[in-house]
Order: sequence, then structure tokens, then C-alpha cells
Amino acid sequence: MTVAQRRGRRIMMTPAELDTFLSEQRTCRVATVSADGRPHVSALWFAWDGTSLWLYSLTRSRRWAELRARPQIAVVIDDGVEYGELRGVELSGTVEFVGEAPRTGEPCPELDAPELLFAAKNFGLDAMPHDGRHAWMRLTPDAVASWDFRKLGTSPVH
Repeated sequence: MTVAQRRGRRIMMTPAELDTFLSEQRTCRVATVSADGRPHVSALWFAWDGTSLWLYSLTRSRRWAELRARPQIAVVIDDGVEYGELRGVELSGTVEFVGEAPRTGEPCPELDAPELLFAAKNFGLDAMPHDGRHAWMRLTPDAVASWDFRKLGTSPVH
């Protein structure tokens, strides 16, 4: 069940705006928590399939190890420079690991669609290259919060 956004209804993205935004953006920031409770944030490319965020991570990374131990995650994707241009989304929930780790290209029908999306978006290719160092995680968010300051129509006075 997805938790509804409570604040900022005036600036939140519609479902169609959210889909378009996530389909166009390339880089997200992934927040994990280490065993000692310290937060860790790292940048990662992603693909959005309309329901889930697909993350392709190095399996020898701190991020991967932390998510294997504790699969709760928060992800932020944002854009804009000036105040009135700022927009973004925060997705949170529990990741699921999909396919072999590391990914070598073994048949996995569940990965067919996200790999096509990811390869086209990030590499301009029609097939996913596998390097034997990365693997897939899927985040189907429990909570989504979005903002689009362009809907305010004004910027603050400095």
C-alpha cells in the first residue's frame, strides 16, 4: 500500500507528471543505513517502469552490502536550478533483489522489460550489456512524495 502525500498537495506531481519525470531523469540518490545506524547516500542510474524503480548496482559496493543486510531504502530524484524550477520525488520502501548477482545475462523474463528500458535510456542501446559486476534491485515504493515548484508560479524574494 502506498502512503499518500500529506503536505504540499498544491505542488505535488500528478501520476502522469510523475511517470514522465521518472522516465526522463537518469540519476537518483539512494539512501541506505549501515549496521551501526549511519546513513549512506550514493548516486545511481535507474529505470522506471510505471510501477517500480529498477536500480542496477555494483554488487561489491557499500550500498549493495547495506541493502542485503537491511533492504529498506529511500531514493530521491530531483531537477532544477532556480527555486521556481525545483521538482522531484522521494520514493521509499523495501528493495527486492531480482536475477542472478552479479548479473551475467542468464535468462530472467522478469528483467526483460527493465533491461530494455535501462539500456535505451542510459546507453542508447537496444540490449543490456552485462559486465558480471552489477545486479538488479526493484523498489516498488510504499511511500511517494513529490514536488514541482513550477506550479507555484512565483519565486521567493531574496
